[in-house]
Amino acid sequence: MDEIFHQENHSVPVYSNDIRPSKKNHRFLGGFIVGFILSLILCVIVIAIIVSKTSMAKLFTTTDMSSTEEKLESLYSFVDQYYLEDVDEDAWADGAYHGAIKSLDDPYSEFYTAEEFEELQQSLTANYAGIGALLQKDTTTGAVTITRVYPNSPAEKAGLQKDDIIAYADEYSCMDESLDTFVQHIRGDAGTDVELTVIRDLETIKVTVTRDNVDIPTVEYEMLPDNNGYIMMSQFGTKTGQDFIAACDDLIAQGADSLIIDLRDNGGGLVDASVEALDYLLPEGIVVYSEDKYGTRQDYTSDAEHKVDLPIVILVNGNTASASEIFAGAIRDYEYGTLIGTKTFGKGIMQSTVQFADGTAIKLTTNYYYTPSGECIHKTGINPDIELEYERPEGEYSKETDNQLIYAQEYLENQN
Repeated sequence: MDEIFHQENHSVPVYSNDIRPSKKNHRFLGGFIVGFILSLILCVIVIAIIVSKTSMAKLFTTTDMSSTEEKLESLYSFVDQYYLEDVDEDAWADGAYHGAIKSLDDPYSEFYTAEEFEELQQSLTANYAGIGALLQKDTTTGAVTITRVYPNSPAEKAGLQKDDIIAYADEYSCMDESLDTFVQHIRGDAGTDVELTVIRDLETIKVTVTRDNVDIPTVEYEMLPDNNGYIMMSQFGTKTGQDFIAACDDLIAQGADSLIIDLRDNGGGLVDASVEALDYLLPEGIVVYSEDKYGTRQDYTSDAEHKVDLPIVILVNGNTASASEIFAGAIRDYEYGTLIGTKTFGKGIMQSTVQFADGTAIKLTTNYYYTPSGECIHKTGINPDIELEYERPEGEYSKETDNQLIYAQEYLENQN
């Protein structure tokens, strides 16, 4: 013990058993110091995080969020202050509006940005840069199907066909959006391309279509053999009513003895356009009426100024919906024609569209509608007077091989 104290008091240490000092011991001492400093820094960082999280939490625990408006304001303030990237205020607002309407879980209600609403208006006038195909969305499965490819259109030139299912437009999925929104990805500037992922006969193919300015007629007509006037309405747009009246006048002037009105694959459109066409055909009376959630009723009527006294056949199928069902239902209830084909879609509700001062708009389901006899056909559809399934012929479509159209002509011939 004395030796040890004695040795420690020397300026040069002496170790028993002749053990020499090593570099490893120096490294241990240095590592201890470095570790202590790093631990101290880590403690500071942890404290800073705790303080930061405490202040973030305090933002919510001390803010009065008793109303939706206050909560939304606090939520935006939180994201704006702490989100890693810059927040686009306009995109944030549009997302909130889209989400609010989407929360209704109604496939027919929609919020539109100013740009989306402008494009929607263009589609109703049927003048836009697109591919020249008529699309319809199944609200149950989400699938978007081509119901018509117009002659000489970009769609026809690219090889698209009726009954093709469009799964993607570029990277946008048909399952994620309403039809109104999805078609905006298909439309675009003339001369630009859109890549469509198409499902045809259980095969998936890629089709590139070059967009072009298209003027899509919603009413097409011709005189068929035996003086059967044929009118096809693909949708009810802003000009459909007046174009339908002009088609009828021309066919009657040519000597039409009967009318075949084709509403197959007509997904609807504007109620006023359907009523305008019905007003030309039917005698005075109610052609459709609607009621809102409060029971407030609105009647849509035909006046006594004009009616058509000719045998009429209406062709319908499972894609005949909305405004076209209004048309078919009124013809049926007035016993003014015969419905031939298959059961209609069953969309017996109306949407109201309101545009705001900044150009944005909402389309909202606001009313049930009823046929003149008081029937609401929502989710039930309209059964035809004569049920006849469509038999798809081999090759391209032709009126000469359309079994439903052929049957309609034979039916009218037997009525005369």
